[in-house]
Amino acid sequence: MHIELLSSIKYISASTWNDLFAADYPFCRHEFLQALELGNSVGKGTGWLPQHLLLWDGEKLIAAAPAYLKQHSYGEYLFDRAFAEAYQRHGLRYYPKLLLAVPFTPAQGPRLGIAKGVEPLSVLPLLQQALLNGTATTTPATTVLPLNLSALSHWQCLYADQTEQALFRAADWLERFDVQFEWQNPAPKFASFEQFLSTLTARKRKQIRKERALVQQQRLQIRTLTGDGLDAAFWQRFYQFYVATYLKRSGHQGYLTEQTFLLWGRTMAAQIVVFSAWHDDEMVAASLCFRSNDKLYGRYWGCSDAYSMLHFECCYYAGIDYCIAQGLSAFDAGAQGEHKLQRGFVPVIRSGFYRFLPSSPSADPASVAQAELEKSMHSAIANYCLEEQSMVLNYQQQARSALPFANSGAC
Repeated sequence: MHIELLSSIKYISASTWNDLFAADYPFCRHEFLQALELGNSVGKGTGWLPQHLLLWDGEKLIAAAPAYLKQHSYGEYLFDRAFAEAYQRHGLRYYPKLLLAVPFTPAQGPRLGIAKGVEPLSVLPLLQQALLNGTATTTPATTVLPLNLSALSHWQCLYADQTEQALFRAADWLERFDVQFEWQNPAPKFASFEQFLSTLTARKRKQIRKERALVQQQRLQIRTLTGDGLDAAFWQRFYQFYVATYLKRSGHQGYLTEQTFLLWGRTMAAQIVVFSAWHDDEMVAASLCFRSNDKLYGRYWGCSDAYSMLHFECCYYAGIDYCIAQGLSAFDAGAQGEHKLQRGFVPVIRSGFYRFLPSSPSADPASVAQAELEKSMHSAIANYCLEEQSMVLNYQQQARSALPFANSGAC
């Protein structure tokens, strides 16, 4: 049993990689991850160094995971800066860390690709043991790792799906909670947007109808784009929106390059859905989403000017319309945003998992003291995670009380 580390997703074929993961989940697809690498959104100089994990049993590939050596905590959304600062204050090393996640994508989904016929419960213990052994082959063989894997302070896995959450809990990884907001299409599914509105209080129905009417009054036309509609001209315009949004919100140009967007458009057009706004035949705003067979994922939004209520239309209402028309069960509209509650998005719990690794002290007194300090730090972080879980669950309940459904059972 051994681990192979890929410094790029290109060193494994798309078919071999994709066969290990849920076929319709967009963000672990080879095409998605390769666009990040080829577009230089991850890699040297970004703080996201690809080190994708392949777990081999002899000549048989039994599991894989998208993984990165991180030199910072940007672009993760379930932030651990408090942990990093505590380590720094006590003279301990927190970075680099090994992160099993999809860069810049806080969307719950598979993080462990498992071969058919392999027992899922066996994969994580095998993966852990192979990592703890500290020996791994690298592809290409000339790749030099910044640190031996056994010397890392910890591993993380963010936004794993519910099946994998059980695996991490069984392996005693620390768990943190996060709240996101998801629109849900119950069974039997809604037949129309108006039927969805009928589940809300009269005041909220009136508010949403007014917001949508304001968009129409500004002579804006909403168009859904996918497939062939996502040409180079579209991506050039959309990237302008993306950069402008990040400059306004965060003071930088965003994590993704224009080339990454172009590559997604070439290789994943069938899983991309865009809700765009047009004024006098000019695209003035757009919301970029990905989809699976049963779910819509909101990712990025931008606009050229300020239009009243247009953000709500492109980022939420058009997406709900699309889900109803396509028979999708849920709309994950992205991270953060309590304003989603008032538009029928339910607060749901997402999880991140952490495995802190004790160092192996020598007989040197300083080394022994450091090991004891690390042990105390790990205990403090474990207590923090339990307290945080309680606070997040309490927040979720408070948020549920603010939902606009006329019948509390609707959520």
